[in-house]
Amino acid sequence: MQKFIGTGVALVTPFKEDLTVDYNALIKLVDYNIDNGINYLVINGTTAESATITKEEKKEIIKVIAETNKGRLPLVLGVGGNNTQTVVEELQTLDLSNIDAILSVAPYYSKPTQEGFYQHFKAVALASPKPIILYNVPGRTAKNMLPETTLRLANDFDNVIGVKEAANIQQQYYSLLKDKPEDFLVISGDDDLTLGVVLAGGAGVISVIGQGLPKEFSTMIQLGLAGKNKEAFDIHYKLMDIVDYIFEENNPAGIKAVLMKKGICLDEVRLPLVKASEELQTKISDFIDNL
Repeated sequence: MQKFIGTGVALVTPFKEDLTVDYNALIKLVDYNIDNGINYLVINGTTAESATITKEEKKEIIKVIAETNKGRLPLVLGVGGNNTQTVVEELQTLDLSNIDAILSVAPYYSKPTQEGFYQHFKAVALASPKPIILYNVPGRTAKNMLPETTLRLANDFDNVIGVKEAANIQQQYYSLLKDKPEDFLVISGDDDLTLGVVLAGGAGVISVIGQGLPKEFSTMIQLGLAGKNKEAFDIHYKLMDIVDYIFEENNPAGIKAVLMKKGICLDEVRLPLVKASEELQTKISDFIDNL
C-alpha cells in the first residue's frame, strides 16, 4: 500500500456565507494540495464537518473531488459511525468506483468495550469492497481503541491495511509500530507528533495543517521518511506554533482561518461550531505573514 505512505490531508468542506457548500472553493483546495506535494486526499473526515453534511452533499462532494482529481492522487473516503449496520449499508450502497480506501472512525459516544470495537470493525471489514484504514481518535469518540485491538484486526483481516492513530499518546504509537504486521500502516493523526512517529517507522500522516501549508508539511514528511532528521526537525520547529493555533478553539475553524488567509476559501463553519475568534485569526494571519 505504497500509495498511502507520505502526507494525506483531511480536506475541509468549504462553505459560502449562506453555509451552502462552496464547490468552486473545493476545486481550488484540491488543486492547491495536488500542486504542492500532497500524496493522497481524504474526503469526509471529521475535519470536513461530516456530522453536519447531508447524504446528498456528501455524494456531490465525492463527485466534485473525483472529477477535479482526475486520478492524479489516491482518494480515501470517510465512512464511519456508531451504528454498525448503517455503516455496513453505506459501504454496500455508495458508489466507491473512484475511491481507493475507506477511513472508518471508531464508534463514538457509545463507548464500546475492546471486544465491541473488534466486532464493529469485523462487520465493516467483511462489508467493505475497499481497503480499510481504521481511525482511533478518543478525544472525539470518548473511548480509546487499544493497540492490541487494532493489531488483532490487522492480523485477522487482509483488507484492514492501516490505522490513523490520533490518541496523542507517543507510547501507543510505539506499541503499534513494535508489534504490527510488516505491511500494516501506522499513520499519524496528530500533527504535533507526526515527525516523531515517521522517524520511529510510521507511514506518514493524515494531516489537518497539511492542506493549509502543503509544501512545507509534505517536505517535512518526505525528509523524515528519508531519515534526514535535522532537516525535517528544522521545518517541524517552524510549524509548531501554527499547529497549536489551528486546534486552539475547534477544528476546522482554525484551519479554515489559515485557508482564508491563503485565499482558498471562506472561514465559514456550520453550527454547533463557530468561526475562529478575532484574536486567533490575528495570530494565524501574523504567523503566515512571517513564515
